[in-house]
Amino acid sequence: MNIKLSQKQIGQRITELRKIKGLSQEDLAKSIKISRPSLAQIELGNRTLDVLEFQRLSIVLGFSLDDFVSNDFSAHQDLEAKAETKSKKADERISVPSLQVSKFKNVLLYILERCAGKPNVGETVLYKLLYFSDFNYYELYEEHLTGAKYRKLPYGPVPQKLDSIVLQMIDKGQLQRVKTAYHGYPQTRYLPLVKADLTELKASEKEVIDRVIEQLSDWSAASISKYSHKDIPWLATKEGEDINYELAFYRDAPFSVRNYGDEIEQQ
Repeated sequence: MNIKLSQKQIGQRITELRKIKGLSQEDLAKSIKISRPSLAQIELGNRTLDVLEFQRLSIVLGFSLDDFVSNDFSAHQDLEAKAETKSKKADERISVPSLQVSKFKNVLLYILERCAGKPNVGETVLYKLLYFSDFNYYELYEEHLTGAKYRKLPYGPVPQKLDSIVLQMIDKGQLQRVKTAYHGYPQTRYLPLVKADLTELKASEKEVIDRVIEQLSDWSAASISKYSHKDIPWLATKEGEDINYELAFYRDAPFSVRNYGDEIEQQ
C-alpha cells in the first residue's frame, strides 16, 4: 500500500476518525479483525497497516483513500464528504430502499403475532427485530424485505415512518398501543388485532424473520440494543444518519448470515 504519509501521521488520522465516531479501541479493533494492542500500536505509529486492514478501516470509519492521504486532510470534512459519496452511490443503485407500506405492515403484524405476548417485547426490542429482519434479508438475497430506512439513534437503529404507519394501523383497528411498565421502567407495547396476510410474504422472507425471532425475541431491551451497536452497519454510520444497507456485506461473526467463505471457494 503506497501512502505518502508517515506511520505516525496515519495513526493520528485514524485516532481522530475513531474518536469522532465515538468508538473505543476495543470496538474498532474487533470490527477490523485485529487485537486492541495491535490497533494501539497503529495509532501510535509503531505498526504498519496491510491493504485489507486499511480497507476495513475505511468502511468502519467512513473515509476515502484520496481524502485520507491528502495534505489538507480534516477528519470532520472527510466524514462529510464520505456521507455525500455514499448518498450519490446509493442514488445510482437500482436497489435503493423504497418503503413497501403493505409489506412493512404485514411483517410488523407477523412479528407481533409471534412475540407480542412476551413481556420484554416493547418498542425497543420490536425496532431491533424489524432491523435485523430487513438487514439479514438484504445480506442474504441482495433485495429489500420491507424497504424501510433505519436511522442511527442512541438506543439503536430505528425504522423511519413507523409512527405514521402505526397510527394508520391503530385507526383501522389493526393494532392497539398499550403503555405498561416492565421491571419498573415505562414500556410501549403493540398488540395485533388482525392477522398478518402471509400471502404477502415469500417463503424466504418468512424464514429470515423466523430466524431473527428465534434468536433475539427473548432478549431484554438493554441486551438487544447493546448487540445492535456492535453490528457493522451501525458502527459505520454517523449518529442521526440513515444506515446504508450495503454495509451488511461487511459484517463478520456473529452478525453475518451469509457464508462468504464458501462462495469464494466455489468461484
